[in-house]
Amino acid sequence: MRLRRRRTFFLYNEAVPTLRENTAYWADRIWRKHQGAIKHLTKCVLALFAIALMLEAFVFNYNYFATRDYQPINLKYKIADQLSEDADGLFRMTAIDNVLEFKNLNTEVHNIRIDFDANQPAQNLDIKIQFTDGAHLTYFDSTEYTVGIPNVTVSTMVSESEYINLNTNGYMNNLRIEIVGDEVSYPIKLWTVTLNMNRPFDFNEGRFMTVFGILLLCFMFRPRSSIYRINIVQNSRRSKTGIVATVLVEMALVTSFLFFGSNLVGVATSDYNSGSWDGRGIVNTFEVGGDNAQQYAELAKAMAHGQLYLDEEPPQWLKDMKDPYDKGARDEAQKATGEPYLFDVAYYEGHYYVYFGVVPVVLFYLPFYLLTGANFPTAIGVLIMALAFILGCSMLLDRFARYHFQRVSLGLYLLLQIPLVACCGILYLVKFPTFYSLPIMCGLAFSVWGLYFWMKGRLSRRPAVWFFAGSLCMALVVGCRPQLVMLSFLAFPLFWRTYITKGRIRTQRGMREVACLLAPYVIVGAAIMLYNHARFGSFTDFGANYNLTMNDMTKRGMNVGRLAPAIFAYFLQPPTVSGTFPFLQPTPFETTYIGQTVKEATFGGIFACLPVLWLLPFAPRILNIRRHARSTRTIMGVIIVLLTAGVVIALADAEMAGILQRYYADFSFMFLAAVVLLVFIVNERLEPDSMARNILMKVLLVLVAVSVAYSTLLCFVPETGWYSDVYPWAYQSVLETFMFWR
Repeated sequence: MRLRRRRTFFLYNEAVPTLRENTAYWADRIWRKHQGAIKHLTKCVLALFAIALMLEAFVFNYNYFATRDYQPINLKYKIADQLSEDADGLFRMTAIDNVLEFKNLNTEVHNIRIDFDANQPAQNLDIKIQFTDGAHLTYFDSTEYTVGIPNVTVSTMVSESEYINLNTNGYMNNLRIEIVGDEVSYPIKLWTVTLNMNRPFDFNEGRFMTVFGILLLCFMFRPRSSIYRINIVQNSRRSKTGIVATVLVEMALVTSFLFFGSNLVGVATSDYNSGSWDGRGIVNTFEVGGDNAQQYAELAKAMAHGQLYLDEEPPQWLKDMKDPYDKGARDEAQKATGEPYLFDVAYYEGHYYVYFGVVPVVLFYLPFYLLTGANFPTAIGVLIMALAFILGCSMLLDRFARYHFQRVSLGLYLLLQIPLVACCGILYLVKFPTFYSLPIMCGLAFSVWGLYFWMKGRLSRRPAVWFFAGSLCMALVVGCRPQLVMLSFLAFPLFWRTYITKGRIRTQRGMREVACLLAPYVIVGAAIMLYNHARFGSFTDFGANYNLTMNDMTKRGMNVGRLAPAIFAYFLQPPTVSGTFPFLQPTPFETTYIGQTVKEATFGGIFACLPVLWLLPFAPRILNIRRHARSTRTIMGVIIVLLTAGVVIALADAEMAGILQRYYADFSFMFLAAVVLLVFIVNERLEPDSMARNILMKVLLVLVAVSVAYSTLLCFVPETGWYSDVYPWAYQSVLETFMFWR
C-alpha cells in the first residue's frame, strides 16, 4: 500500500520515491513474507559461525592449551659456547658452523622453538633433529625396518614453523640440531633455541573463513535442506537468486586463487608484487615466465608491424642445421656456439612463429599493445576467460535444466554445477595462468557460450541471431584450441530433428537459419586457413609440427603403442597420496612403449580421482530410460557426442603432444557434462520424496564432495614454477595453516 500511495502522489505532484524508501519498502515486504524462514536461517548461520569460532579457538589452537603450563628453558647460554654472538645478541650459523648440540639436558622435553631472526633474507631451512632419551642412548636414524626423525622445514619468515613438537621417551639427554641441504643461503641469524616453549594463541582468519565456508556448504546441501524443494522451473526467482549467488562466490574464489599465485600474474601495484612496481601509475604490467612465455606478446608486436613471424632473428647455426627439430642436435650446436635459441616456438624457413591459436592474440594482446605499448598480462586473460567459462557453463546448465527437464531442484542444480566448474580442469589452468593455459581456457569459454547461444536459439522466435553468435563462438575455438572443435558435433543432435527430420531446412526461413549456423565457420575457417597459408604455405598446417620442443614433432607421427599408457594415465590411474597436506603426490609412470613418451607430472586419472564420474557406467541403462520416456533423441544424442568427443580428444592429445596435467581440461568437461545430463534424466523419473530419490541425492552428495575435494587439493600441490617453488617460505605459511597439530 505504501508504494501504491507513493505512485499516486507521483501522478499529481511529480515526486519520485527515493532509493531509501523503495529499499525499505521491499525489505519490509520480504520480511513480512519470509519472516519465519529468515529467522531460522539467521539462527542456523549464527550457530555455524559459533561452531567455526570454537573450532578455530579450541581445536586449531590445541597447541596453545597443551603448552600453557610448560616451563620454558632458554638454551642461549649453551649456544654461546658454540657460535659467536654479535652486538645485537644474534648468533650466526655458517656453512661450517651449521650444527648445534646440547648435551646433558636431563629434562623432559615436549617441544623446541628455533627462533630465527625475521629480519634476514627469507628462506626455507631443512632442519635435521636428533636426540637421545629413555629409549635411545645414541642418536638414531632410519633403518631397514624403522623410520627415524624426518627433517623439518622451518621458514625464517613464518614463526609458526619454528615450533616443533618432539615425541620423546622419558628424559631427553642430548639434542642435536643441524641445518642440511645444498641450497642454504648463509649466514643464518639465530636468536636462541628454547625447550618446552609456550605456543602463542593464533587466530587464523583464512582458516576460520575456510571452515565457516565448509560448514555453510554442509548445511546448505544436507539431505533435508530446503534447496532440494525449490524447483527451478516453478520457483524461478528464488532459484535464479541462488544460482547467481553461487556463481558470484565461485568467481570470487577463482579470482582470489589466481592472484594468490603472484609470481605468474604479471601485474604489480604498490602493495602487490611491489618489487616489480614502476612507482608511477596505480598498476603496471611486467613480464613473467621467461623468454618463451612472451610468445603471444611478441606476436602482437609483429602483427602491429605488419608481419606474422616474430621479430627475434634465429641464430645462424639453427638456420644451417639439416634437422633443426632434433633437440639433442640443437643443444649441442647451442653449446658449441654459445648462441641461444627460442624454445617451444615454431621454426620454419628461417623465422620463428607462434603455433598456438591466434585468437587470444587478436582478442587480448594486439589491442592492449596498440593502446598501451605494453605486453598484455597473460594471467589476466586466463582469469577473464575462466570467469566467462563459469558464467557460460552455469547459464548453459540452467538452460538444459529449465527447458528440457521439469523436476530439477535448486539443490540438484548446484550439486551438479559445482563439480562441473571445479573438476573440469580450469582450476589447474588458473593455478598456472601461462600462455599454455590461455588457448585452452579460451576454447572452453567459447565452447560453453557457443552451446548456450545455440540452446537459446532453438526456442527463440528469431533464432538466426543466436545461431550466428553460437556458431561464431564455436568457430573461434579452432583459433584457440583446435581439439575442442569436437564439441561442434553437438550441432547434429541439437538441430538434426528440426532441420532434417522435420524438413525445416527446405523452407526459406529454415535455409536462412542454417546459413547463420554455417556462415561463422566459413568466415573464421577461411581467415585461419589464410593465416596458416601465409605462414607455412598450407591452409591446414597450424605449425605444431615445426615446434622446437623436447621431441621432433615432424617425425612424431601416430603410434598405437602410445595409447595404452595414455588411457591409463588420463582415465584410470589412482592418485598417489601422502599423510601431509595437501596429501596428493605426482603419480608414478611406467610404460612398455619402447620409444619417446612426452610426460609431465600428473596426479591420477579422472575416473579414479573424480568419483562423480562413476555414474557413467550406468549410461546405457539411463539412456534407455530416456528413450522410452521421450520420443525425441536430443539429450541422448548430446550425451553420446560428449562421451565420444571426450575419448577422442584425450587420445588425440596423447598422440599429438603427450600426457600433461593441463590437457585434462581438454576432455574432462565432456564427461562431467554427460554425468549432469544423466543425473537429470534419472531425477526426472523419481518422485520428489521417494526413497530412491533420497538415496540418489545422498550418494551423489558423497561423490561430489570427494571429487571437489580432490580438485581443490590439487590446487595446492607444490610444483615447479608455481608459488610454492618461487616463494617456498611464503608457501610454508599455507602448510602451517592446515598442519596445525605440528
